[in-house]
Amino acid sequence: MKTGTDGVLLGAWVSVESCHTLLDVGTGTGVIALMLAQRSRAVIDAIDIDGDAAGQAAENISSSAFAGRIQVYHTSFEEYAGKTSGRYDLIVSNPPYFAESLKSPDMKKNLARHSDTLPLSSLLSGSKSLLAPDGRIALVFPCLREKELIETILENKLNMVRKTEVIPVPKASPKRLLIELSANLSAPCVCDILVIEESRGQYTADYIKLTKDFYLKM
Repeated sequence: MKTGTDGVLLGAWVSVESCHTLLDVGTGTGVIALMLAQRSRAVIDAIDIDGDAAGQAAENISSSAFAGRIQVYHTSFEEYAGKTSGRYDLIVSNPPYFAESLKSPDMKKNLARHSDTLPLSSLLSGSKSLLAPDGRIALVFPCLREKELIETILENKLNMVRKTEVIPVPKASPKRLLIELSANLSAPCVCDILVIEESRGQYTADYIKLTKDFYLKM
């Protein structure tokens, strides 16, 4: 799978302040784990259910300056959550969220894109069990499924503490949500909007400021 805007946004947007232990669920190419390593001094575990993806992530990470702080595991999230004793300050995921769309004949794309193997409810409940006392969960999610997202957050007794609506161009409808969740039910939610492009190929100043440290050229 190629590196996409969703992963870049999440890796650049999520707060890593005071984070010492991180978990990247569904790491794919490893790009989010690498971005978080670049932004912090945290020790990072990265997991993926697909063996080829985990192998590619491990290869990418081993070639980076952050290889000593990132460990890649080929495993499902459910298996990992059931056996690990670690507790994380931050758990991030660019989850498979095409719950009802037509599937590709490519099984590896199905694993990465569809929620059959990792339903949202399982992701949130499992992540909550792995959080340190003040830990947070961060996701990128389609706006079309916001109602389901909110319902699942409430079912798992989590609280949305940060939310950014991502808009592709001015006056368009939001397409993605960047969210941070906490088990602290009394914490307020900070909300804002991010517009990616002024026009086709012309990035906004806000998007450039957010992501410039991760692109070779903007």
